[in-house]
Amino acid sequence: MKNNKVLLAFSGGLDTSYCAKYLALEKGLEVHAAIVNTGGFSPEELDEIAHRAEILGVASFKILEKTQAYYDHIIKYLIFGNVLKNNTYPLSVSAERIFQALALAEYASTIDAAYIAHGSTGAGNDQVRFDLAFQLLAPDLEIITPIRDQRLSRQEEVDYLAAHGVALDWAKAQYSVNKGLWGTSVGGAETLTSHLPLPEEAYPSQLEKTAPLKLTLHFEKGEIMGINGDTLAPVAAIQQLEALASPYAIGRDVHIGDTIIGIKGRVGFEAAAAAIIIKAHHTLEKHTLSKWQLHWKEQLGTWYGMFIHEAQYFEPVMRNIETFLQTSQQTVSGEVYVELLPYRFVIQGIQSPHDLMQSGFGAYGEMNNQWTGEDVKGFTKILANPLKIYQHLNHTL
Repeated sequence: MKNNKVLLAFSGGLDTSYCAKYLALEKGLEVHAAIVNTGGFSPEELDEIAHRAEILGVASFKILEKTQAYYDHIIKYLIFGNVLKNNTYPLSVSAERIFQALALAEYASTIDAAYIAHGSTGAGNDQVRFDLAFQLLAPDLEIITPIRDQRLSRQEEVDYLAAHGVALDWAKAQYSVNKGLWGTSVGGAETLTSHLPLPEEAYPSQLEKTAPLKLTLHFEKGEIMGINGDTLAPVAAIQQLEALASPYAIGRDVHIGDTIIGIKGRVGFEAAAAAIIIKAHHTLEKHTLSKWQLHWKEQLGTWYGMFIHEAQYFEPVMRNIETFLQTSQQTVSGEVYVELLPYRFVIQGIQSPHDLMQSGFGAYGEMNNQWTGEDVKGFTKILANPLKIYQHLNHTL
């Protein structure tokens, strides 16, 4: 016989607040709520979420801390691969779902839950990500998804909660906000269209600073390890950079992409630290890696990001790609100089002991020290041979 315990993936937002009430009142389940912190919440915000859970009457509430694991197992490789989905989105939310699902499946076992629930809709990617992970990691748990199954609008959720004594600010509830170490996604009525931008007030971080600010980012073997001369662990460096850059409203954009279920999706996001780190890291790589390292990293980084997005983190090839990305970073060390400005940033340059521009062999467009003009003439003649042979036979030019 099943017990009536359900573990609810709880963020404190509208969807999971609805689920907390619905599962208890309509399903008669004993609701245990848990939030997985992947670096997007301050202690004060976590306290507020715990208070919301208490107001909703859940049987228990638990904070599962997974920020460091999230960095070690996913974000690090997203940086190594310079991953931007469709050249735009740093996978701010999709990348963290796997570690949220891992933590929830483990915790459900410790409380002997018979059910596990999440607040995903039926038209997005997260439903697949959570369901797939739960099926793989906790196959004995029954998955419950009230928002998806009832096909509810956000207004209907607000009305249901109001009818049961839970009042929400509709002005805030109209936007779905998901925060993590690698950025924040923002969805609302505007992102359901193809033409409307998100209003300024929809973004959690507002423009507060306008005076330019120059920063020096320190990388060691591809990982950010310091800012302005202060040595930091990577997670702390990401968090500090986010605090420095978000008041400039840097890292905002709207991503349009293909969902796992085959439809197009549109979502806004702000990811100041992610945007700056990826660009800074890529610039440092362009100075320190060979042409073919850069070429194959771009291919495999794209695949890695796509598989993360498509809920394929457990595909064995992902460990192979991670090995490649890790070994490619041995010379990616040095300083990157960045200037922060309202709504944008500028990479000004780098310094590295592995900077291939400073090899002494030659200066681009200026001089050469290791070859002569006659050497280049012979090289070019040999390089042209296969083209000459093709033209000799086919006369296409």
